[in-house]
Amino acid sequence: MRIVIAGAGDMGTHLAKMLSGNGHDITVVDVDPKALVEVGNLVDVVTVEGDTTQFSVLRKAGVRKCDLFIAVRSVQNDNILSAVMAKQLGAKKAIARVDSSEYLEPNSKEVFIDMGIDYIFYPEQIAAREVINLLGHTSTTEYVDFAGGKLSMVAFRLELTSPLLGRKVIDPSSSDDELEYRTVAIVRGSRTIIPTADDRYEEEDMIYVLTRHSATQRVVELSGRREYEIRNMMILGGSRIGVRIANELQNDINVKLVDYNADKAYRLAEMLDKTLIINEDGRDTEAMMEEDLSSMDAFVAVTGRSETNILAAMLAKRMGVKRVIAEVENINYISLAESIGVDTIINKKLVTASNIFRFTMTTDVQSIKCLTGSQAEVLEFIVKPNSEATKSRVRDLGLPSDAVIGGVVRGDRVFIAVDDTQINAYDKVVVFAMPDSVMRVAEFFN
Repeated sequence: MRIVIAGAGDMGTHLAKMLSGNGHDITVVDVDPKALVEVGNLVDVVTVEGDTTQFSVLRKAGVRKCDLFIAVRSVQNDNILSAVMAKQLGAKKAIARVDSSEYLEPNSKEVFIDMGIDYIFYPEQIAAREVINLLGHTSTTEYVDFAGGKLSMVAFRLELTSPLLGRKVIDPSSSDDELEYRTVAIVRGSRTIIPTADDRYEEEDMIYVLTRHSATQRVVELSGRREYEIRNMMILGGSRIGVRIANELQNDINVKLVDYNADKAYRLAEMLDKTLIINEDGRDTEAMMEEDLSSMDAFVAVTGRSETNILAAMLAKRMGVKRVIAEVENINYISLAESIGVDTIINKKLVTASNIFRFTMTTDVQSIKCLTGSQAEVLEFIVKPNSEATKSRVRDLGLPSDAVIGGVVRGDRVFIAVDDTQINAYDKVVVFAMPDSVMRVAEFFN
């Protein structure tokens, strides 16, 4: 697939790295020559210097023959204009990043479709929605629903109290009718393991489990943790993400929002009438003690600096906050943040990548989730008639060794996949796969 990315900032660079690893021809366009040199040093792409709101630059980038145009520049109006122009020049699909939730309203979406833009996305809204979802599942590090909620994927770290410790990951005697859940991957240290019959659970393992929705609570109890209700929450950072979280939750729970900028704090107080706005530095231990951080049920750090979020999250954890979530945009810091006890990491680039990645697939993909704690991806396919997946049982399909089928939904029936599972046409299938195998796996269902 030929893909043109408008914007060589953090998000454009991340998308170029992710998509180029799947065999696509990538062209990155930006007005900043230094940014183009940096992305060119990181990944094998073609770079074009210029403004993507100019027809001459878009033509030079080969937009006429591209399959997908992705506009992720820092200015939303530039993204909208360049996406419209790219589509008019011949791009098969055009998608654009925006910075306003107003553009995501149904009537607004129809306007953009009429203009030729196939999809618009607002990274901060996606990230905020993910945080709110996680606050409703307090024992899990990641939580995603598939197949309309019939299957769920949960991720959690095994505590010393977990009954799973020492047990075999796979029970070879189980059938898909009996199983309620299946561990599809284990992250141990920096290594992602697709479990085999010989693997056992160990303390501190981060495990990714696909479960029937009805069994989600029982699975979570196996982590050694308990669910609890969040009544009091503190948000650090009056960013777009922080404001959206506060606005969504302030009618249901007690929310405090901390920001060091006095002018912004006053503006936020006018916007969020049921949220207590505090003008303090979230890294200041004494100030946070005075604001009663230790009595919070949840702490969410979403300032614009990864370092500040990690330090504040460490402080919250040390002061006894049960649920700590931090936005970490520097991907190199994610493993560090997890190793020091931050419960959940949010990364706008990864949550956005999950939304964009499906546009690069030739197979009918319902949803994709790029995982934060692992390099892997979880994909939901609709199986096409006469595809390879329908011609033999799971054990004989010849899937790549770093991919595993976790579950199958057939109408109202839900199966956790085992070796003897037979996949039928039009089944919804949830697959866990490492990046290098995603395209090969997709071929089985096409």
